[in-house]
Amino acid sequence: MYNILRCLLGALLLVSTSCSREGSEQYLFVGTYAKASDAGIYLYRFNTEDGSATLVQAVSGIENPSYLALDKGGQLLYSVSETEAPGGKVYACSFDRKTAEIRLVDKKETGGGGPCFIWVDSRRRLAVTANYAGGSVSAFPLSATGELGAPLVFSYGGGTPGAARQDAPHLHCIYASPDEKYLYANDLGTDRIYKYDLLPEASGGLTIRAGQPPFFSLPAGEGPRHTVFHPEGKYAYLIGELSGRVAVLKYDDGDLLPVEHVEADTLHAAGSADIHATPDGRFLYASNRLKGDGLAIFAIDRASGRLVKTGFQPTGMHPRSFVISPNGKFLLCACRDANVIQVFAIDKQSGRLKNLRKDISVSRPVCLKFDEHQP
Repeated sequence: MYNILRCLLGALLLVSTSCSREGSEQYLFVGTYAKASDAGIYLYRFNTEDGSATLVQAVSGIENPSYLALDKGGQLLYSVSETEAPGGKVYACSFDRKTAEIRLVDKKETGGGGPCFIWVDSRRRLAVTANYAGGSVSAFPLSATGELGAPLVFSYGGGTPGAARQDAPHLHCIYASPDEKYLYANDLGTDRIYKYDLLPEASGGLTIRAGQPPFFSLPAGEGPRHTVFHPEGKYAYLIGELSGRVAVLKYDDGDLLPVEHVEADTLHAAGSADIHATPDGRFLYASNRLKGDGLAIFAIDRASGRLVKTGFQPTGMHPRSFVISPNGKFLLCACRDANVIQVFAIDKQSGRLKNLRKDISVSRPVCLKFDEHQP
């Protein structure tokens, strides 16, 4: 009888441990710079309890899939193909969460070179790219099954003649207001944030038109790159690639109003890259490249949106992108030139980071996206 009970308890413990392990995993997608003939998109199972990762598959066939967007339902994955030619492309892939299969569904040209960012609305009606080399934004209507329609292209002019990185428009990021009434595009080349209205269509689709005002101006030389909204939606935080500053912007029914600028890059290397806030809204991180590579750490005053710089975490070379796990426990940093994704634990009280030494080796990683649904 004792042996029977011991076996039953052992079996229950095994089932419990297995269920716990499965319940703590989420899919992690990685975009890279790669030839079309090489693996470019990687899929991992990431354990959100201990920070370990297991490779599931690697997908080839897309040149430089440098930015990814997963639809809210977790069924379709969209990727840019960041090439300098005018024929930059967008790819739509289906994703089967049970089998972890990624399969090409559709592709379209963006009408502008160097697409480096893609955004998809929460109801999967519209995909929009920022075309860095093309100085344009391309909006693709999406079918019910995720295929891409013909794009509506917004092209821009301007820039400073003779400037090394601001001689022409360079669209770098697309993001929506928390209520998805408005869409914004950061233009590194002209120090502008372009504004669009998001308009539901009678057919059930979604389109965009130039907003009013058509853009917001930032200080000369700011070089706006990426922006993230605070989880509570009252403030947005923009990282200036060239200035190395974080701009705190108050959101007011479509308007983005400047509150303050806080230095993220004390070395002034003009290489700031990505920016994200923790899910609880207490801390903000911004990555810096080219000199003193690492992550600036800020505490957020939730009442005023203002920032206090509280620390700095060195990283591997060229931290182009990073992501915070949905449970807020980990920060994963894609270090392009070190060919590694570093895994840091986030201290819930201070926001400081601890390198867990659980590196994920990947060739030239530049984009990280979590599927918030469990496998």
